[in-house]
Amino acid sequence: MKSGKIFSIEEFSTFDGPGVRMTIFFKGCPMRCMWCHNPESQGFDDEIVRSPNGCLECNACLRVGEEKTGVPSLVEESIGVCPRHLIRHCGEDVTSEELLARVEKKREMLNLCNGGVTFSGGEPLAQPDFLLECLKGLKGKTHRAIQTCGLCDPATFEQILAECDYVLYDLKLIDPIAHQHYTNCKNEKILKNFQSLAKSGKEFITRVPLIPTVTDTEENLTAIAALLKENGVRQVELLPYHKTAGAKYKMLGRRYEITFDPSILPNPHTEIFKNYDIEVKLL
Repeated sequence: MKSGKIFSIEEFSTFDGPGVRMTIFFKGCPMRCMWCHNPESQGFDDEIVRSPNGCLECNACLRVGEEKTGVPSLVEESIGVCPRHLIRHCGEDVTSEELLARVEKKREMLNLCNGGVTFSGGEPLAQPDFLLECLKGLKGKTHRAIQTCGLCDPATFEQILAECDYVLYDLKLIDPIAHQHYTNCKNEKILKNFQSLAKSGKEFITRVPLIPTVTDTEENLTAIAALLKENGVRQVELLPYHKTAGAKYKMLGRRYEITFDPSILPNPHTEIFKNYDIEVKLL
């Protein structure tokens, strides 16, 4: 029995695959996308999160941390002293058996709604053994999907892919230098795994986040369209940039450090994909 770390479960999701779904968010991601709108999903360790909305700035939470660590900080004990209950624990260790038991309570309803379970993150492929055991445990019981950036060893990706019914695959930047700069990771394995996915016969959808002046450039979207065409992919979904992304970083005591202007409206350049005979859906 494998164990893993999650940070959230969303029930009745209609965005993360076919039908009505239960989306399970794994904690931890190897990438550090500059625009990430779920910073609480990045770290593999438990975290204490404070919502800035409604905060009285009484600093009772920080004083407790100072008593424990010597410096003003958020600690486990901070949760109980907040008068507005704005502080919570982020991160939960679960076994595959425990997680599958939660799914089982909703499984009949999910199947009636032509849905299933989606493993998202963070990055679910960053916990491959745990993910694989969960996928195998759901085989023949409900529809199984993963939402991934595709960053993992190709052999691992093949193992996971064999147990999936559906994949939501994110492509961000094709240029390796730009990808390294904006995500702090190389994209060689991502592109290789995408090619494997396209050849696999598995049902999947490619998603591209539209980040102003970063991923929405004509050069990048043309490169993505060419990659899709080359691999026989005929559909793409374009995701809007989350303008409220920066607010979550305050919850973790971090700064939202970006080098692009979030006030600029991203350009989907849908004509580029149409020129490559690729159907475009704006989400």
